[in-house]
Amino acid sequence: MKRIIVATRNRGKLKEIRELLEGCGCKILSMDEAGIHEDIAENGLTFEENALIKARAIRRITGDIVLADDSGLEIDFLNNAPGIYTARFLGKDARDEDRWNAILKLMDGVPEQYRGARFVCCAAVVSEDGEKTVTGVLEGRIANEAAGSNGFGYDPIFLVPEYGRTLAQLDSDTKNSISHRGRAFRKVAELIKELAD
Repeated sequence: MKRIIVATRNRGKLKEIRELLEGCGCKILSMDEAGIHEDIAENGLTFEENALIKARAIRRITGDIVLADDSGLEIDFLNNAPGIYTARFLGKDARDEDRWNAILKLMDGVPEQYRGARFVCCAAVVSEDGEKTVTGVLEGRIANEAAGSNGFGYDPIFLVPEYGRTLAQLDSDTKNSISHRGRAFRKVAELIKELAD
């Protein structure tokens, strides 16, 4: 069975990716499970560049198929910030709750029509067959307060208008069917199936 190294140490993200790629015919390992402890500088200017930087670096180390993604939250009122700095917003030691509370504070009093936002996920697959990238986007709004516990990152403050709930209030199946990561990784699953044959 071929191995896929997922370029992340984020347990929440790894859990989602494993669910999304279930049945792909490959063994899915995190960086830690594969014995990779290097820190890879994400110094690209786009989600796509950052995903490729991580995937290429781990591919050089392992020779395995590598899957990396860079994703983030773009808020219209904040000129698409935090964007590629989503995970590093407030510094690398900040907790998820600190980050979304800071966003809620920045958005305090902003009228509903200016609260538009989106989650963007760009995934890169690097293998002996070359490099491919795919993107998934989920449009929504910044909620007025945090709600829900099923998720990580900014999920509790990202309102999905058609459900009238935050991402963190949705069950995993619903969330995976609509999320930016779900949309990107369904495309990734097709690429992986081709590589696993």
